[in-house]
Amino acid sequence: MTAMQDTAPAPRGRPEEPAAGRATGRSELNELSEPSGTRGKTSIADAVVVKIAGRAAREIPGVHDMGGGLSRTLGAVRDRVPGGRPNVGRGVKVEVGARQAAVDVELVVEYGVPVPDVARDVRENVIGAVERITGLEVVEVNIAVVDVHLPGDEDDDGTPSRVA
Repeated sequence: MTAMQDTAPAPRGRPEEPAAGRATGRSELNELSEPSGTRGKTSIADAVVVKIAGRAAREIPGVHDMGGGLSRTLGAVRDRVPGGRPNVGRGVKVEVGARQAAVDVELVVEYGVPVPDVARDVRENVIGAVERITGLEVVEVNIAVVDVHLPGDEDDDGTPSRVA
């Protein structure tokens, strides 16, 4: 009768007590004692956070474009290539750790829009999106306004306007 008690399965969710003289591996105990949601590790790639932050920044009214001059030029060329996809991460750099992320964003704002307001709105939207989607704590969002888009400077397709 005692042999049956030693080999009977343990109640679900509780580790089985090892029988006398029987060795039990540590992983076997962990497997049975930890909830399934905590077994294993989740890592989030920098590219994931870049795309989330880029999309969140572009949602804000007053943001005309993102990235410095060279990256915008290359992006315009890339957008015109048949089958090419727009780079939503242009103008965004991130550092991602195990539990935290830091984000740097380069913006081109529309002329006449208050820059501090746009920067605040972008910062709030990026923090909210990254934290909600990834679960990472965003420790900072640094915003660099690298240009202002003036009406008539260039058309929306990136070519200079011929009419002054």
